[in-house]
Amino acid sequence: MTKISVIGCGRWGPNHIRNFNSLPDCMVIAVVDIQQDRLSRISKMFPGICVERDYRRVLDDPSVEAVVVATPTNTHYEIVRAALLAGKQVLCEKPICTTSREAQELIEVADEKKLTLMVGHVFLFNSGILKLKELVEAGELGKIHYLSAVRTNLGPVRTDVNAAFDLASHDIAIFNWLLGSTPNLVSAIGASFLQNNIEDVVFISLKYPNEVFANIQASWLDPKKIRKISIVGSKKMATWDDLELNSPVAIYDKGANAQQEYNNFGEFLHINMWDGDVRLPKVHMEEPVKTQDRHFLDAIRNGAVHHSDGRFALGIIRVLEAVSDSMRGYGTPVRVKE
Repeated sequence: MTKISVIGCGRWGPNHIRNFNSLPDCMVIAVVDIQQDRLSRISKMFPGICVERDYRRVLDDPSVEAVVVATPTNTHYEIVRAALLAGKQVLCEKPICTTSREAQELIEVADEKKLTLMVGHVFLFNSGILKLKELVEAGELGKIHYLSAVRTNLGPVRTDVNAAFDLASHDIAIFNWLLGSTPNLVSAIGASFLQNNIEDVVFISLKYPNEVFANIQASWLDPKKIRKISIVGSKKMATWDDLELNSPVAIYDKGANAQQEYNNFGEFLHINMWDGDVRLPKVHMEEPVKTQDRHFLDAIRNGAVHHSDGRFALGIIRVLEAVSDSMRGYGTPVRVKE
């Protein structure tokens, strides 16, 4: 029986408690939050669970084998580091922390202690995104030309990080995972309408290896909730819409090929376009947090995180640092640290 403590009971903490308690051979035995009203609510939802206001108390408990860190981003480094040093397996909500230096240190501590460090980039466990991964790996779309993402809503507005760290980090994680690489060049602009120096809307352009391009629009300040991704390949195109619950993925037999044609002394470019059928593949739906939490338990028991480990998360932080540098330079292209 794997005994778990959830640190942070705001938006995501209760979901982790519910899902871990529904999985076999594990149990959440303690939760931590600095707000008493949240702890009171958890006590009513999950009678008998131990509640604490100081996370160090659960780290001192030898019966706790693993912890979930679901606190604000600017507290991740301190809590995750303390948990690893206390010998706990760790699942930390994304992003892993706010700087690549801190992320690198956490990876080194986890390696030294031989502990699991997994980061909750939850959309990597979304059934629709898993289907996109299948399509890309099978080569059904052909060579990937570019990807685009839109992630908008009216709130919730964060005060600890900007919309890039909060929202665009999801799509950066998805793109990195689908392509199996990180971008080498970033250009971004953003604007702070609601709070000083915290961008609530960002527009990001990314250049990946093999001349693959991507763009992301992310905003807390939009009238409509949108979570969409498009992938354009040389053979086919695909879209994902997280709000289409019955058929989130669509595959389009559409595309264009460019061919050079020669006639006498002239050289002409001929574009062949095709517009075929649209296929809606069957997607087995499961709550992504539950899939993610199951993966964390498997990683603890098998000693390996198959995706969304500390090093993967570090790559995302390096991209976000480049995004921040580019926004400070009003869109100046910035190379991503290797």
